Amino acid sequence: MKIEGGCLCGKVRYSADAEPAFVGVCHCKDCQKETGTAFNFVVAIPAPALSLQGTLKTFSAPGDSGKAVHRRFCPECGSQILSEPDALPGVAIIRAGTLDDTSWVNPAMEIYCDSAQYEASPAAFRRASLIRDRQPGPVARK
Repeated sequence: MKIEGGCLCGKVRYSADAEPAFVGVCHCKDCQKETGTAFNFVVAIPAPALSLQGTLKTFSAPGDSGKAVHRRFCPECGSQILSEPDALPGVAIIRAGTLDDTSWVNPAMEIYCDSAQYEASPAAFRRASLIRDRQPGPVARK
C-alpha cells in the first residue's frame, strides 16, 4: 500500500510502500500533550519502508516502558509527523492527520483508555452522533 503525507507548511514529506502494522488511537497523557487534544490517531508502519524528505526536529523522553520515545516534527510549522519508540524497534508511528489520503484509515484499537478524557474517543463520538461532515455554520444572534 502506498502511504504519503507531510506537514502543514509542506517542508517535510514522507512516503512508504508498506502495509500498516496497526492503526489505532492512543489516549496516554503524553499523546494528549503532544497533540493538544484528547487523543492521538496513528498509523504504524515498518520504519525501513519510510522515506522522509526535509528536516525533522526530535524531542525524546522516556515512555511508560522506561525506554525513550523519539517524537519527530517539522521545525518550521511544528506539525507532529511521527514517533519512534525504542520499545517498538523498527516501527515508525505516523500521525494520521499528516496523511494525504485518510479515506482508508480506520482505527482497529484504542490504548491507554484509562487515561482517556471523558468520552473522548472516536467510538464515543459515533455513539453520541457528534461527528459532522463539516464545521457547523455561524450561529444566528438575536
